[in-house]
Amino acid sequence: MSRWRRYRIAFETLLIKEVLRFVRIWIQTVLPAAITTALYFIIFGTLIGGRIGEMDGYPYIDFIVPGLILMAVITNSYSNVVSSFFSAKYQRHVEELLISPVPNWVILAGYVGGGMARGVVVGVAVTLVSLLFTEVRVHSYMLTLVVFVLTSVLFALGGFINAVYANSFDDISIVPTFVLTPLTYLGGVFYSIDMLPTLWQNVSLANPVLYMINAFRFGILGVSDIDPRLAVLVILLFIAGLTAFALSLLSRGVGIKN
Repeated sequence: MSRWRRYRIAFETLLIKEVLRFVRIWIQTVLPAAITTALYFIIFGTLIGGRIGEMDGYPYIDFIVPGLILMAVITNSYSNVVSSFFSAKYQRHVEELLISPVPNWVILAGYVGGGMARGVVVGVAVTLVSLLFTEVRVHSYMLTLVVFVLTSVLFALGGFINAVYANSFDDISIVPTFVLTPLTYLGGVFYSIDMLPTLWQNVSLANPVLYMINAFRFGILGVSDIDPRLAVLVILLFIAGLTAFALSLLSRGVGIKN
């Protein structure tokens, strides 16, 4: 068996395991995001949105659609990997992977691929829910798809890194609670940063989630507070940095060999 075929089999095995893991419990992994999004649309889109009026030339319910979809992608891509890899550490079967003749990049790709799969599935489910409340028109299918996929990759990597450092199940909830949630809600899901004072507009530019949501919003609606080309570049730079960092952690055995 050739080396590359062995790598492909290892990657496919990891990916299938990760996909089956969240598909088997779809009531816990996919359905809650759809229900939560429906509540957002009912409260913010239907009840409050009518009083807010238009934002950037679109009804408020249309304005928040891209942010709500991407918020679901971010949360689920992240949570799938962080819970799965930490469980592998906790149950100590991750050691079997580390001593197998499989390079670290294949292991990382398998876990990240599983996080991507869950992010995409939940993102599609949330998109279907949004169609019950408004009509979704896509301005650029290519940009929408690119940002959709790249965002899931980025936060799957983030979940992997969180799992590497986590020492208990409590640790895997710290970053989502104190970092991920604030960044997401302050990333322009429910508002345009043009509404903020100049100081806070500049502060918001340090939030990486802002670039993702605005690029995704431009892909769907054609409006954005940030140049979408810059936004995609920022996402790619973060992916490159986190990939290199995650591979470094694996090669050094941080949080695993200790």
